[in-house]
Amino acid sequence: MNLLAKSDVFAENKLFATLDTTVRKVVIGNLPFLLSDTVGFIRKLPHDLVESFKSSLDEVREADLLLHIVDISHPRFEEQISVVNETLLELNSLNKPAIIVFNKTDIFSHIPKDEDDLTPVKRENYSLADLKKTWMAKNINHQTVFVSARTGENLDELRKILYDSVKEIHVTRYPYSDFLFETTDDPL
Repeated sequence: MNLLAKSDVFAENKLFATLDTTVRKVVIGNLPFLLSDTVGFIRKLPHDLVESFKSSLDEVREADLLLHIVDISHPRFEEQISVVNETLLELNSLNKPAIIVFNKTDIFSHIPKDEDDLTPVKRENYSLADLKKTWMAKNINHQTVFVSARTGENLDELRKILYDSVKEIHVTRYPYSDFLFETTDDPL
């Protein structure tokens, strides 16, 4: 959010570091839109805490487009994706347009296998290049992008995907608006 909205929202790699939904205006090219950052979904959250997150869940229900940020350096990131998808299913929001953003590519690590090692390949043996060739990059339902917010790697690609997705929503919703005119310049 800080990079896209040019803001200074508190961000830290800690559980419950931020509890409130934050909304910022983002402008990419000639296209302004609002970006909401909600609390991440946590597995096995106590029932009494679920009530306090209802406003964040309402943000998801009302969103036109979801940006699912995944920490690809986390050893159980696939399980975390599954938990988020289960939550989105419960909210009847799983089929919303979404962009899956695999972040922290700069700190992703793996354990390469020796060429003569005939044991089955384990999750920790896949390189980032290997993962980019899997379902992650070829997701049929959602666009995917691999970025590093820290180094700025692939942020232009994320902006392009985001611009195109938001523009498509805008044009569908407001077909007679000439606000989004064709430009010959690159919107990014």
